[in-house]
Amino acid sequence: MPHRTCIALLFLLSACVTMDPSPGEPEATSPRLTNLQRAALYPWTDDGQCVVRDASNEWPILAERCFHALDRDRVRFRDVTRRCAVAYAGAAAPAAVALCVFAAPEIVVGAVIVIGAVVVAAAIQEGIDAYQRNASRERAKPKAQTRTAKEPSANQAPKPEGSRSGDIFPPVPTESTPRSPECRPVPVPHAGKDDPHNECADKFPPNRYPGMDVLVGGKRFDALQVGVRVLWEIKTYQFDTYSDFLQEQVIRDQIREFEEERSIARVCGYGFVIGVSTEAHKAALLEVDDSFDIAVTGCER
Repeated sequence: MPHRTCIALLFLLSACVTMDPSPGEPEATSPRLTNLQRAALYPWTDDGQCVVRDASNEWPILAERCFHALDRDRVRFRDVTRRCAVAYAGAAAPAAVALCVFAAPEIVVGAVIVIGAVVVAAAIQEGIDAYQRNASRERAKPKAQTRTAKEPSANQAPKPEGSRSGDIFPPVPTESTPRSPECRPVPVPHAGKDDPHNECADKFPPNRYPGMDVLVGGKRFDALQVGVRVLWEIKTYQFDTYSDFLQEQVIRDQIREFEEERSIARVCGYGFVIGVSTEAHKAALLEVDDSFDIAVTGCER
């Protein structure tokens, strides 16, 4: 049987075994359960312990933290979309591209291929079973016991952000050992309504938080790259069409902006990459300061 078919079949079987909604009562699948089911498709050298620990996080964060535990001798990565190879152009190691492919928020058909049959890691299966038991108990409670949620009183500590009633493990911080509270990445909605720009920022690096900018050190960045601590600033100007005077002015302003952003990123322990739409824009920036890391995205407005 082809490997892609095996993966799809395993995913369907996992979903059938673990989901047990009561008749006529559809359930919203928890992100934790979704992550456990996705991780069950792959072989792990630690029996799935890392996955269970981080399953309450978004998939890109889980993938980044547990990539070391993946049995990579049995997994092949194919950069089907070519986004990862382009994002790492000039400094890419095969492992970096592989992590980028594995950590993609969406499942891309043919991107991750497992060699041989996969037996679900024991810790992952226990996590799925525990979640199912917990969900069953919640469904079995009489509806009369359901009470309207009340606003917390002034003396009551608010529930930690990211916790869910269905989670049976405590939430895990999204960044380990941040240098300062200001350096912790905070997802915030995209500042502008420039849809082509926002789409480029989400898909090209690719963005760990699709649909969001990220606030670091008091500064908004367009994206935090999946799998690595790299912040991105995306420019979708059609620089080639500008007059010589306007090109010179744009480059002068952008160099000042990029120097400030790179400084903040470095202080907080992040790399910094600039994404521009054209080779001409990249060349003009490097002519003024060749110390910047710049990638050509090809994104159009």
